[in-house]
Amino acid sequence: MLPVAVLAVLAAGCGTERAGSDAAGAGASPSAAAVPGAAADFPCPGESPLPAPRSTSGSSAPQGAPPDHYAENHGFKVPLPLHGQKRCEGLAAAGHVKGALEPLRGRGDFAPEDTRRALVALGYPAEKVRSYQNGTTGVGFLVDAASLCLEGTMSSVSIRAEAFGGYPDGTGCEPPRGGH
Repeated sequence: MLPVAVLAVLAAGCGTERAGSDAAGAGASPSAAAVPGAAADFPCPGESPLPAPRSTSGSSAPQGAPPDHYAENHGFKVPLPLHGQKRCEGLAAAGHVKGALEPLRGRGDFAPEDTRRALVALGYPAEKVRSYQNGTTGVGFLVDAASLCLEGTMSSVSIRAEAFGGYPDGTGCEPPRGGH
């Protein structure tokens, strides 16, 4: 008889909160839970409208498989994306970098010191610009541009320059080392 009574109490539920009610914050709207101050992305000058975000509801991992903690454990290495006006500033800065490096690429000049000199000529402080050999025929660079970071590579095939907002652990523009 006791097990039946326990099951009856559990089935009826105990407590006064119901799904959909907000006992803790009466009057709070669901939109109030949104991230305050989050900058919305919008098309920047010279850019076509942003594509709609893709749904990530499907998972390629088999059901019941243990979770992969690689992304969680290495999240400190993932650069912070730029949003809103900062994203537009980052795209413009990356465009200026590509324009400054194109003459070097065109003549096959992949010397790190020449790349650094071209980036400093854009107005970035010399102590905030780092360039290095990237493979046998390329150069990489990293610029700490005060409010954003610029990183990329240049080879005989192309110039890649991307802007980001630093790293989650506050290491600035330099990729963090270590972790857990």
